[in-house]
Amino acid sequence: MSDGTATSDATREAAQAALAAEHAAVYGYGVLGGRVAAGRRAEATAAYHAHRSRRDALVRRVRDLGAEPVAARAAYALPFAVPDAAAAVRLAAVLEDRVADVYSDLVRAAEGPLRRQAADALRESAVRAVRWRGSGVPFPGLVEHTADGSGAAAGAAKTAAGAAPGNGPGSAH
Repeated sequence: MSDGTATSDATREAAQAALAAEHAAVYGYGVLGGRVAAGRRAEATAAYHAHRSRRDALVRRVRDLGAEPVAARAAYALPFAVPDAAAAVRLAAVLEDRVADVYSDLVRAAEGPLRRQAADALRESAVRAVRWRGSGVPFPGLVEHTADGSGAAAGAAKTAAGAAPGNGPGSAH
């Protein structure tokens, strides 16, 4: 990260990936919000608004970094069917894990205030994932360190920033 140009390119790429993840999370919460149990609806609504806020801030930040913000897709394929409240909760945890993953990349690529904002977003997503799942993961945002050690989610979670969240594992970015 010593070369200013490389740092800027890496930062822009990571910020675009985070923006794409936020677009997908907003879409995913729109879907699961209609299926989540009434007792967790307020939690889903709060997460939806948090992701919208982060998305809007990232649009501005990407422009500040000199790039055209990646656009949201009209629709995203979900990683699995969401027919009921239990599936809605699983989807929320998956979305949060995937958002945390891309923010970990932004933490590595960015400096200064953007790095702090990315770290805050990673933490918030990790906390929401724990709340949805009921348990945590050893290294939030670093899916290659999952408990099963397979790393299967890691490679998939690094798919192209614009990938739809169901066009392969980890693509809900």
